[in-house]
Amino acid sequence: MTKDTQSPLGGARAWLIWSLSAAAFGYAFFQRVAPSVMVSDLMAEFAIGGAVMGYLSALYFYPYVALQIPLGALLDRLGPRKILTTAIGLAAVGSYLFGSAGTIEQAYAGRMLVGIGSAVGFLGSLSLAAKWFPAKRFALLTGLTMLAGMSSGVGAQAPLAALIESIGWRNAMFSGAAFASCLALAIFVFVRDAPADTGDADSAQVQTWSSVWRGFVDTIRRREIWLIAIVATAMSGPMLAFGGLWGVPYMMTAYGLERPDAAFYVSMLLVGWAIGAPLGGWWSDHIERRKAPVLIAAIVEVFLMCLVVFIPGLPLYLCVIIILGIGIAGGGMATTFALAREVSSPETHGSVSGIVNAMTVASGAILQPVIGLLLDWQWDGTMADGARVYGADHYRTAFICLVAWSSMAVLACLRLRETYCTPVRER
Repeated sequence: MTKDTQSPLGGARAWLIWSLSAAAFGYAFFQRVAPSVMVSDLMAEFAIGGAVMGYLSALYFYPYVALQIPLGALLDRLGPRKILTTAIGLAAVGSYLFGSAGTIEQAYAGRMLVGIGSAVGFLGSLSLAAKWFPAKRFALLTGLTMLAGMSSGVGAQAPLAALIESIGWRNAMFSGAAFASCLALAIFVFVRDAPADTGDADSAQVQTWSSVWRGFVDTIRRREIWLIAIVATAMSGPMLAFGGLWGVPYMMTAYGLERPDAAFYVSMLLVGWAIGAPLGGWWSDHIERRKAPVLIAAIVEVFLMCLVVFIPGLPLYLCVIIILGIGIAGGGMATTFALAREVSSPETHGSVSGIVNAMTVASGAILQPVIGLLLDWQWDGTMADGARVYGADHYRTAFICLVAWSSMAVLACLRLRETYCTPVRER
């Protein structure tokens, strides 16, 4: 980047670059929750039950989780531009393969490739936010990145359900592949790793491979990082398991809703996250506290999840309000990324973010098939249009695991220390 293209931190160029990376995370999140409005289609298409359906959806998460820590280290070494471009290109290929799958094995391969390609979106956004914006904006930008993801997740609910009703799930996936291809090209053309005037424009010059490895080893040995990661994964469970897959069929069963209507109501959880993530980041920055805002959000999330699980017959309007509240509270976990960076050295920020994000997404990888298994365990043999049918009580029983999972956040958060929004080197 030449002198005339340099931009101040937080300037218009910074927002453009961050926006493209946030769009990459948005696409990743769209693909993450898209199966929730295809459950009956996919179960009928491939003649599968709840457990296999959960596994098919969760195949996105397995490579995603496995790649988070090494990708964090690679971002520290190579910078986000090349990695983002390649990854989104792979996601485009995976989306096309999934849409054209003739067998469940081909669908597995496509879903897994989408997960591989989606793995870098969030970490790339955080990396670029750290390079292109002042440090005091990091928690807010983390929340805004979550906002971009949740907004795309909302698009993968009622709008995608309506699109599938119109053109079918396969053509919807082909459209997603076309969008990802265009996004990969835009990232390659416009994104740069850092402003030239920081002396960090070519991030490959910042660290040697040996220093990255030492930082990575140091990171995975730190107990506090793993505590923060547990908080993040516990608070993400309801969003990724309920909002990401099983909420739509539950609402259809419990309230007799059509798929687009059920998807719209479940999308309120993602709307809540879109509100809660930047709001929680702003509040944390404003009061200069990290632990207290996250702990309060975790407690509220567990309480509201208990209402959904243990109180049958909730009026629809009240259930939707509670779902929105679960999302707002769950979005407070975005602050854990700022907390993790503040307890670690700058050289390991990529690896630290990778660990936290890996654990966050692991909740979906674990809970989606677990809920499917619990549903199959209770199944009474009822079928409709080639797909298994589960009762509302079956879903609520399976969702007890979400309450237990979310409760881990409260317990782990109590053991965290407060950073007062101050990086470790400035204390």
